[in-house]
Amino acid sequence: MPASSRTARAPSPGAVTVTANVSLGLEWLWQQLQDDRQPKILDCGRMQAATMRALLEREAKVYVADLLSAFRPDAPDLWDRSQDPPVFRLGELLRQVPPIPSGSLSAVFSWQLFDLIPASALPELVERILSYLRPGGVLFCLLRDSNVREGAETRWCLEALSTLRKDGDGAMPFAYPPVTNRQIEGLMLSANVKTFLTRFGWREVLVRK
Repeated sequence: MPASSRTARAPSPGAVTVTANVSLGLEWLWQQLQDDRQPKILDCGRMQAATMRALLEREAKVYVADLLSAFRPDAPDLWDRSQDPPVFRLGELLRQVPPIPSGSLSAVFSWQLFDLIPASALPELVERILSYLRPGGVLFCLLRDSNVREGAETRWCLEALSTLRKDGDGAMPFAYPPVTNRQIEGLMLSANVKTFLTRFGWREVLVRK
């Protein structure tokens, strides 16, 4: 089921196109957390002012771990090239995560992180992220469709609690095949997985622990 949308373009020529859509996935997430007076949230992207404002208005305690910037071309190498074939250094990536008690978070926003790492590292990453969630906590992630081949560096954020914003389309190609719903469901056997379609060519996938 696609989410309804509205689009706003930056006014100056050459500026980044900003698209904001009302998100059925986000609406569902906040429904699950409606009784949580002070939700504890981990944002795995580069924190945007709009996201911080929306979360603070919800009286959330916010943790930030910018895991997405680690995949920029100018970022330090996340591969151990002393081995053949090279091995992805997931531990190095996860060093960006601040100390978080196990089972304490209400929600995690991982954005497009799962589409940026090799499939071999996905099970351990998912296990780590789920370990942070309390029972009933929700993971929100974005998975691209097969026709979306570029945009690895695209920035996503909350324009408002139930509005998903995309800043530009991005030109950086994805290095790996898209993560499928079946892959995610196979890693979340003890959790409830819901999927909502968007107008971006991405899926909003939510996992309730």
